[in-house]
This record gives sequence, C-alpha cells and structure tokens, in this order.
Amino acid sequence: MKRRPGAIGFPLAGASLLALGNCAAPSNGASAPTPAPAVVAAPAPAAPASFAIAGELTQGGWIRGQAPAGTVSARLDGQALALDGQGRFFAAFDRDAGPSAMLVAVLADGRTLESPLTISPRAWDIERVDVARTPGNVPTEEFMKIRGPELERIAAARAVDSPVEGWRQDFIWPVKGRIAGRFGSQRVYRGGEAGSYHSGLDIATGESGTPFVAPADGVVVLAAETPFSLEGNLLMIDHGGGLNSSFLHCSKLAARVGDVVRQGQYIGNIGMTGRATGPHLHWSLKWRDARLDPLLFVGEK
Repeated sequence: MKRRPGAIGFPLAGASLLALGNCAAPSNGASAPTPAPAVVAAPAPAAPASFAIAGELTQGGWIRGQAPAGTVSARLDGQALALDGQGRFFAAFDRDAGPSAMLVAVLADGRTLESPLTISPRAWDIERVDVARTPGNVPTEEFMKIRGPELERIAAARAVDSPVEGWRQDFIWPVKGRIAGRFGSQRVYRGGEAGSYHSGLDIATGESGTPFVAPADGVVVLAAETPFSLEGNLLMIDHGGGLNSSFLHCSKLAARVGDVVRQGQYIGNIGMTGRATGPHLHWSLKWRDARLDPLLFVGEK
C-alpha cells in the first residue's frame, strides 16, 4: 500500500504597504486635493514546500523522499536523514514499527516543518504451536570466541556509509525461485511465548550453485572468505543512504570488499553453508537498525 502525507506549509506573511510619491499640482495654480497614496501589496515570501514522498508506508516498508526547499537537516523520529545534494533521502520502518512516525525538516531560517506519517500494520505469518518453547542453548565460551568477532565484522560493515545511490533504484530480484521463507514470519509457543521472527526472504531454486545478482548498485562492505558460524559464506552490499543488503549461505562469492557492483551484476552462487537445512538464498535488508521486507522492494513474482 502506498500512501502520501498531506501537504503542509506555512501561512503567508502579512503584506507590507508601499507609498508612491504625490502627483504634481495643476499648472493653473488652483489648489487641488492631493490624491491618496496608491497602495501596493509587496509579494509575500513563498511558503516552503512540504515533504514529497513515495514508497511503502507499512511495517517493514520504506520511503524515498524530497525534503522541503531550504532544508538544512531532516530527521525521522529523531534519526538524522542523509540528504543528497538535491535534498533527496531514503528512510524505512522496522518490522515492529508503531502506527505513526514524524518527518521533521529544519529550514535555513530556523523554522521547522513537520509531516506526520501513518504506518499501516501487517498481518504476519504467525504459526501457533501447542508445545512449550525449548530453552535456547546458552552459547559456550568456545563458541563466543568464534561468534564474537563475526558479530563485530557485521556491525562494522553495517556502519559503512558509501557515496553510492543504489537506494534510488527500483530493486530487482537477486534470483528467481520458490519463496521458502517470508520476512516477519514467527512461531508462537504454548503460553504465548514468541520465538524470533524471520529476518529476511528465503529464495530456493532446488539446487546449490545457482548464480544470483545484485538487486541494486552498491559497494561490497563484507565478504566472508571463511564461512561464518551461522550465516555461512556471507556477502553484504551497502546501497547508500543507510540501506544495505545481506546474502547468506552462499556456496561461492564473486565479489570482494571494496568492489563497486551494479544492478544485475553476478555476485555469487546459492548454497547451504552455515546454519541451513537446504540450498537457498537468504536475502535480508536493513536501514540503520530497522529490518525491512525485501518483497516490498521487488513485489511478488
């Protein structure tokens, strides 16, 4: 569902008066009344435009936008937005985002312009099972010696802010196949205890080795040469604007850290490395700390 907030502007400033000079007296010397000064309304300052946005205003969704004229900084619910040279930006909403959000622009003259957004809820694929949740295994010290550095590398990659504009493109499917797992799906156990939700889109082609491509332009910020304990061979691409893609369980990586990749470029092959029960591509998207639904970028096949 695509929604667009109403236009918001400022009232026009009060018109000033401009007095013109008096007319000359008649040449016959007779006294004539002085005409009243003409009154002309000075042009009122132009009202700043509102935010212009388009996208998916829903949980796990996103927007591309144009900040109002004269904006020097902007934010979404307190998060600073990265504006390009023309005031364009990308922003998004977490899977568990609340029903409303606020875009705020700070103008060059010190005024602020607010634009409220309504974020629609989603009907997630929730499986309720009449069994107790098995307590999670406490990570061993030995496991954390491996996992800790992996998490640090992932966090460092997501902190990279590359000067690219893949976020402006219409994303394409990295590979076509059966949707084996949907974003946001979750299992709820007896007693109402919920497990963690699925953080990406699983695409299965039936075999390992199927090539996949970059869904949009970007820069490779992580390419796990040694498989990670959970993600296996992991590839991460920064699309700019705080948006990044991750591709898990690959059998082969065809790009290295620092490579600039273009939309549709071959970047790896599907596999089942790491914690995977069958060959598939797990594709996840994040904007800052918000987890996003890839289907809202590419649509159903």
